[in-house]
Amino acid sequence: MEPMQEALMIDDGRGGYGARPADPDAVLAGLDPEQRAVATALQGPVCVLAGAGTGKTRAITHRIAYGVRTGVFQPQQVLAVTFTARAAGEMRGRLRQLGADGVQARTFHSAALRQLQYFWPRAVGGEVPRLLERKVQLVAEAAGRCGLRVQRTELRDLTSEVEWAKVTQIVPDDYPVAVAKAGREAPRDPAEIARVYATYEQTKRDRNVIDFEDVLLLTAAILEDRPEIAERVRGQYRHFTVDEYQDVSPLQQRLLDQWTGGGSGASLCVVGDASQTIYSFTGATPDYLLNFRTRHPDATVVKLVRDYRSTPQVVHLANGLLAQARGEAARHRLELVSQREAGPDPVYLEHPDEPAEAEATAHRIRELLAEGVRASEIAVLFRTNSQSEVYEQALADLGISYQLKGAERFFERPEVREAGLLLRGAARAGDDPLTDGAPDLAAQVRAVLASRGFTPVPPAGSGAVRERWESLAALVRLAEEFEAGSRAAGEPADLAAYVAELDARAAAQHAPAVEGVTLASLHAAKGLEWDAVFLVGLTEGMLPIIYAKTDEQLEEERRLLYVGVTRARAHLSLSWALSRSPGGRAGRKPSRFLDGLRPGSAVGGSAGRAGAGAAERSAGRRAPRGPVKCRVCDRTLTEAVERKLRRCEDCPSTMDEGLYERLREWRSRRAKEQAVPAYVVFTDATLMAIAEDAPTSVADLSRISGVGALKLDKYGSDVLSLCSGEDPEVGRAAEPDDPSAEVVEDLVEDESGNSPEK
Repeated sequence: MEPMQEALMIDDGRGGYGARPADPDAVLAGLDPEQRAVATALQGPVCVLAGAGTGKTRAITHRIAYGVRTGVFQPQQVLAVTFTARAAGEMRGRLRQLGADGVQARTFHSAALRQLQYFWPRAVGGEVPRLLERKVQLVAEAAGRCGLRVQRTELRDLTSEVEWAKVTQIVPDDYPVAVAKAGREAPRDPAEIARVYATYEQTKRDRNVIDFEDVLLLTAAILEDRPEIAERVRGQYRHFTVDEYQDVSPLQQRLLDQWTGGGSGASLCVVGDASQTIYSFTGATPDYLLNFRTRHPDATVVKLVRDYRSTPQVVHLANGLLAQARGEAARHRLELVSQREAGPDPVYLEHPDEPAEAEATAHRIRELLAEGVRASEIAVLFRTNSQSEVYEQALADLGISYQLKGAERFFERPEVREAGLLLRGAARAGDDPLTDGAPDLAAQVRAVLASRGFTPVPPAGSGAVRERWESLAALVRLAEEFEAGSRAAGEPADLAAYVAELDARAAAQHAPAVEGVTLASLHAAKGLEWDAVFLVGLTEGMLPIIYAKTDEQLEEERRLLYVGVTRARAHLSLSWALSRSPGGRAGRKPSRFLDGLRPGSAVGGSAGRAGAGAAERSAGRRAPRGPVKCRVCDRTLTEAVERKLRRCEDCPSTMDEGLYERLREWRSRRAKEQAVPAYVVFTDATLMAIAEDAPTSVADLSRISGVGALKLDKYGSDVLSLCSGEDPEVGRAAEPDDPSAEVVEDLVEDESGNSPEK
């Protein structure tokens, strides 16, 4: 396929392809009346108030494309900015496929860095200072110079404070007063933080390095101080689009004003939703969105409220959640109207403890997979990243692959880079023997990847080998989608055209979906969507988070839950646990934000009582179990892995390394004999606990978390033989091979040894 023919394939917004619009009017085809109003508003300031799932990216990309195709915009004079590289990559891909080639779509930092690198020699002289990609180490050094001892977790908080101060344009001397005025809870004495902040800035100057906030500060300062440079930038970029405008910081707005000239008649289109403001703790503010009409009295304002993402049931819950909101952002909330057919009602589930909640979630995910929902269309969302471990374990126990949001970029993964080289070589060869006899494009791709070990059937487990397979499988699925789209457009789909598509996606960072359940924090989930969403850990103290004290902070926590709810297209589960650990005191209460929404509850109901019985309760209750103390320092343990090992992660380990390796080898043999994944026999954490305890009796072994009655009966004698230094294979009668689903399910036990179905 020729490059121009390849360019005639456009993304439909859900990963598929369609024909490129033949003329400007065709760009408007398929837009609803409000989206069309956005796309045709090409003059002066434009403010788009777009609710979740209303197609805001579609509206603004079609606006840019329509402006380019009608000649109102010159593509090289358009700059679209957003907040993440992923969003910028998606926008570049859509614009390219709509025929708006040449338009710049970047993050604020990326756009500013390019300008800083270009203009620095003229404005300042010499080379641009080296960019400090991670400031934590330098903040730690600054704290040390100030005579402060800072723990690792506290160091992250200190770094966040420095970042907040810089994006809100607060200098070190003004930090203590600014913190008090903002009602912000500093991680330690504000005067000490101010000293660390000042020392950090001086250290950067001494070493001639800058951080990401400096990129924005220095670019804005150059444009302010050098009018001729500012005019050159404004001559280059005359039309601006800002996505997620509710999340801009004062520093970003300062830079934007320099780009546009700050006039009320600027060719500026902003899009956002005040109800999705969830980054105030970083310095973001919805004020610029809410006050846009004040700064730009002649602005065109369009509201997008038709929700194409979620079912009426999900939308009803989302609207109900915001109906209880208070504050300035709440007064500008948008009432969404679902455009989809009815779906299942949201499910509310109460569980005795967190492991039970995780196991019930994993089992429901397994049911959805059996019903045909793809793993990549399922997400488990939580308030803090520390909540992920128990869900990782629960999914691994059932053999369900998952991916943690925020991992390495798809096209930067070694296996993807290697696959690209192989596919490019096969495309150049034309008659590569690897692809001989392959009937279609997807078969050719599979054949090429097979030379590096790709198989149609995924490997067992959920570690690095499975992750590599998922990456290659994503390339095969993309080939299938590309071929189907090419045929629909009447174009041939060969290996060379597919490689060109991969190159274009890599340049735009528009990655295909990896097949695995997504585990992510609510903040990381912003801008994403799935067929099924599980919102977990919805208890007072977690959501709202315990340190949310002021009315504004509590309302942001409500908005965070709203963002989570609106990620779901059809299936939505909301759950909470009454205690953290098995046998713990059931004193937790479901989140106040669910009051009046979950069955049997009323507004304000969570404030004075424990979880209501109207919600469905987890069937798999565990036997009571008391607190677990660290065997070394006697601290009460709360983390799942620490409870299993019966010691703090940082306390000295007494593990017998030789025994641990023998246990791993034995587990591998038993798993192979039974044709089950290794973790079905025992997880790594359980083997570590066994190697640390070295039990000498059945009673000792049964006290180890993860060794329940079924596993004790099946593997107990083998494990005790290994612990005593004997070979369990000697004298062991051959067991019948029984890899049936029933046996496997019985062995996938919870941490206390009880099957979830019991």
